[in-house]
Amino acid sequence: MIYNLAILLYDLLVHLAALFGMKKARLMVRGHRAVFPLLEAKIDADSRYLWFHAASLGEFEQGRPLMESIRSSHPEYKILLTFFSPSGYEVRKNYPGADIICYLPFDRPANVRRFLRMVRPAKAFFIKYEFWKNYLDELHRHGVPTYSVSSIFRPNQVFFKRYSRNYSRVLTNFDRLFVQNEVSRQLLASIGIDRVTIVGDTRFDRVLQIYGQRKPLPIVEAFKGEQLALVAGSSWPPDEDLFISYFNAHPELKLIIAPHVISEAHLQEIIAKLRRPHVRYTQATEQTARAADCLIVDCFGLLSSIYRYGELAYIGGGFGVGIHNTLEAAVYGIPVIFGPNHTRFREAIGLLEAGGAFSISSYDDFSTTVDRLLTDSTFRRSSGESAGRYVSTHAGATEKVLRLTMDNG
Repeated sequence: MIYNLAILLYDLLVHLAALFGMKKARLMVRGHRAVFPLLEAKIDADSRYLWFHAASLGEFEQGRPLMESIRSSHPEYKILLTFFSPSGYEVRKNYPGADIICYLPFDRPANVRRFLRMVRPAKAFFIKYEFWKNYLDELHRHGVPTYSVSSIFRPNQVFFKRYSRNYSRVLTNFDRLFVQNEVSRQLLASIGIDRVTIVGDTRFDRVLQIYGQRKPLPIVEAFKGEQLALVAGSSWPPDEDLFISYFNAHPELKLIIAPHVISEAHLQEIIAKLRRPHVRYTQATEQTARAADCLIVDCFGLLSSIYRYGELAYIGGGFGVGIHNTLEAAVYGIPVIFGPNHTRFREAIGLLEAGGAFSISSYDDFSTTVDRLLTDSTFRRSSGESAGRYVSTHAGATEKVLRLTMDNG
């Protein structure tokens, strides 16, 4: 009862926010209105659907290797992909690897019954953190095999609090939870959940997939030339204050900046901090790129391929809510640097322990670390090899999940 009331209140708040002009709320309300007409128009009654649900873009990237492996090895199924967040749906609504893509209607009993009656999924896969009680209860009631993929659990989560033991029963609806580590398995065992398999994180498979599909970028190649380059990915202003100050004082180093927020205001902030020649990617030719010392990537979709041109990488977000994707850089066998807010990220801790990453908390830390990496090529090469090896040795989760969910029926 309390759970359903909370979902109802959330639904009302989203509609209220949409009325007051909040963009994400408007997108969500509009998307939810379209779900059932879309399903009615697109669902093929003669097909069997596998339902994948991802909260947002990051979870989608975790689920993507599994979706694509299933699509290749089990073409007898169609794939329905749902998102909770506009930041996932709006970016991937045209993803060709799924047959139908839509928002997930709010977890209200009437929505759940209608959704599942229309889709009739053969199996359901929830990526990482998605635990919608009414959906999971109804899937279990109808005997639909349901899995949690790449999930990770921590002691401070609601499932492990005494006051919420009733809610933790939602986890018994999963036929199997494919978790990332032993800590998660032990936590689940402590509340009686034993249908658990440690497989690791499918993100390692995804970045290796991206590595294999990397595209040549002639403008970046012309820009880099024979000089050493630092690639700063998903950066925020506090990150930029550090690495731009260093770059301004070190003419031997070239800099590629791919900011997390690509707005004209933010791009102008970056430009104002630069004291050396720069060019924006969308305005560059190979000739103008060669003449610049800093390349500003003012478009999306290139960062994962751009890391290949760096001798070292800086990952933004560590002076804010948390670092962004470290594995996209590490897969290229280059050292990775990030700020202090990384302790919630298992792969960042793993890279640090492996010697492939460096955490910094000030300009002095950054300067000392980069100085050593630039001047000691043996150390730089060894650190990069450690980063690449960390990624390759942790791959394989997708194959394990595929074998245990599809190849056994």
